[in-house]
Amino acid sequence: MEYKRLGKSGLQLSILSFGSWLTFGKQVGDTTADDLMTVAYDNGVNFFDNAEIYSRGQSEIVMGEILKKKNWRRDSYVVSSKVFFGLGGDNLRPTQKGLSRKHVVEACEQSLQRMQLDYLDLFFCHRPDKQTPVEETVWTMHNLIQQGKILYWGTSEWSAPEIMEAHTVARQYSLIGPTMEQPQYNMLERIKVEEEYHHLYTVLGLGTTVWSPLASGVLSGKYNEGFVKETRLGIEGLEWLKDRTLAQANLERARKLTAFSKELGVSMPVLAIAWCLKNEHVSSVIMGASKTSQLQENFKALDAREKLTPEVMNKIELILQNKPKRSDF
Repeated sequence: MEYKRLGKSGLQLSILSFGSWLTFGKQVGDTTADDLMTVAYDNGVNFFDNAEIYSRGQSEIVMGEILKKKNWRRDSYVVSSKVFFGLGGDNLRPTQKGLSRKHVVEACEQSLQRMQLDYLDLFFCHRPDKQTPVEETVWTMHNLIQQGKILYWGTSEWSAPEIMEAHTVARQYSLIGPTMEQPQYNMLERIKVEEEYHHLYTVLGLGTTVWSPLASGVLSGKYNEGFVKETRLGIEGLEWLKDRTLAQANLERARKLTAFSKELGVSMPVLAIAWCLKNEHVSSVIMGASKTSQLQENFKALDAREKLTPEVMNKIELILQNKPKRSDF
């Protein structure tokens, strides 16, 4: 495993990390979740990603129980959570979601309780909140760091201007600004990481922990012959993701990439993850898996990077035909 600084911070994350979205407390049982985290940790992963909304809090409970049972040294791993959606559902009251001081503070406390931790290493604002002044959110995150409840804070799926505004506020009041952003990034979803955030890496030293390197399974090749039931894109409530991800153009790219991966002698998932790792602005690629065999396979991406020469990368671009205009990748 290799480790990389999270943006301009001194925190070193494994360049491959593990996330529990749609699996812990939902797709896989607790025993499998334990096995997955063990495989990840034994392969050098030191960053485990979570959120309050994942399985409506159950994902954090499952991860917390595993961490407690494993008795790994607390200084050997990094744990994150995210705040915005609350525990989900249609019956939430206004104070149970968003980025107000009330919800952010209470969500942090609740995540700590569910995961049985004294502090969170990373705490993300899961989406921007148009109903809350950014000053209030920045002050709240700063205070949580001062109280020792979180160590770093960041954003997820924020626009570049929104991230910049948070930094401007932090500088104005001499507060601790966001360290990292967690955007979706893969061969099919490139705009934010390669174009929109282009100037933030230099100006702010922004770190990124990217999610969905396999585009919710499309880049694994599993949908090449048509939709497969009993997969995450078939989960109720994810119709928005299914419709966007399974666009015909994406499926055509996935089929061509699968054929190309065979020429290279690697599996399609390994190629997709290795491709993400080639971007110098990516601090860590968050992997998800429902089987230990899948996770073990994904670790081959570390060695597969050597096969992604400039010539190979150019061939991939010819297949994708979606390179952002300002991309230096």
